[in-house]
Amino acid sequence: MVAMKIPVLSGIYTDSNSDYRVSYPVNLFVVPGNNGISDSYLRPADGLVSISTGPGIDRGAIEWNGTHYRVMGPFLVSVDDTGAIKNLGYVGGGSSQVTLDYSFDRLAIASDGKLYYWNGTSLQNVADPDLGTVIDVVWVDGYFMTTDGTSLIVTELADPTSVNPLKYGSSEVDPDNVVALLKIRNEVYALNRHTIEAFDNVGGDFFPFQRIDGAQIPKGCIGTHACCVYNDAIAFLGGGRNEPPSIYLGLNGQAKAISTQEIDRLLLQYTEEQLADSELEARVDRGRKLLYVHLPDRTLVYDINASEALGSHIWVTLTSTYGAGFTRYAAHNFVWVNNNWWAGSPTSSTIGTLTQDVGSHWGSTVRWEFGTSILYNESRGAILHQLELVALTGRVTSGIDPTISTSYSNDGITWSQPKFINAGAVGDSLKRLAWFQQGFMRNMRMQRFQGDTQTHLSVTRLEAQIEGLNI
Repeated sequence: MVAMKIPVLSGIYTDSNSDYRVSYPVNLFVVPGNNGISDSYLRPADGLVSISTGPGIDRGAIEWNGTHYRVMGPFLVSVDDTGAIKNLGYVGGGSSQVTLDYSFDRLAIASDGKLYYWNGTSLQNVADPDLGTVIDVVWVDGYFMTTDGTSLIVTELADPTSVNPLKYGSSEVDPDNVVALLKIRNEVYALNRHTIEAFDNVGGDFFPFQRIDGAQIPKGCIGTHACCVYNDAIAFLGGGRNEPPSIYLGLNGQAKAISTQEIDRLLLQYTEEQLADSELEARVDRGRKLLYVHLPDRTLVYDINASEALGSHIWVTLTSTYGAGFTRYAAHNFVWVNNNWWAGSPTSSTIGTLTQDVGSHWGSTVRWEFGTSILYNESRGAILHQLELVALTGRVTSGIDPTISTSYSNDGITWSQPKFINAGAVGDSLKRLAWFQQGFMRNMRMQRFQGDTQTHLSVTRLEAQIEGLNI
């Protein structure tokens, strides 16, 4: 009988097309670092604590001059450190995402095809007809630059409410529509559907920005909010002409794919219209650089620091369902303000903070799950005498007696009934999570483990006591 250490950072299953597939941890984060037991571990993803409710669905957020601003429903609001919400004015729209950016003296809001300014005391709609439809907005070098999908439009330096039609610019390397604008190191990037172009301020009497030819990226973005600045580069969901969608980091004329084959397969489950409504956002927190890809029924999270430390692309999945399957993750629009990470719900008027103390989402228990790589004994089979998760237990709410389960599959399609064990009550920090008499395998076995956020534990490794067979 031998002891085996089995990887748990991602699992394996199979599909009806006779292919091996990868399952990523659900509602668990991968944390790299040698702790003497393993070189990494799984810990609970951040929980969501409800603080207050606003006048509508959360559509965007920003911190400006020490104040927390959000667009909720059709209104711009401010949020104080207690969660109290003050309605500042009407900016139109219903549930679609907005863009917020600021200058020294104005907060700009691109909402419902229009541009609004908040100066700290009053809200103003930019009514100049030469502005046209506003799809996105960014502030750079004293200008607010917007796009209507065709042109790049800058406001006047002396009057940000005025637009001179002689100062229109364009992104013309490819005849695709401009879908978004981003700024990195004071350069503006026009993200088109199949290309990305960079512009630098060179001054002049007309459009003051000039294309940087060497910085053009031959891939584009699928939607206005399907991009963000991440790790000093452009993270975007999209691709080039005649390419299926993928997730890239782009800068200096190059785009590097960070999505895996499994992520690309998952993206093919959605239509172009669904992906165009997806949202990407970045969050830097406690040594982690996280990229959130909000999809219709789940959120994928990439950690570039963990990926570099462990030598492979590290992705996890966030979802807000308790049962099987996936539902939309219940938080987006993260803002660090008042010494907390704040977030809003994409489907309700709830806002609140992220916490590592609990794993529940706005008070609701959700599931976590992870799988293993394939156990294989060169087709000779094996008896599994024991499986044990090495974990940090006993960090649960008083009065809760949580359980976790494991199930297995010999073909990656059909799974056994889950077998439950007690996971340790509050204070039971020495609890051993072991399953005995786990049967035998003829050829190979895949294992998965499930629990919920009442079982607030971190998993360091999985050990198996296995006896090989000569059959």
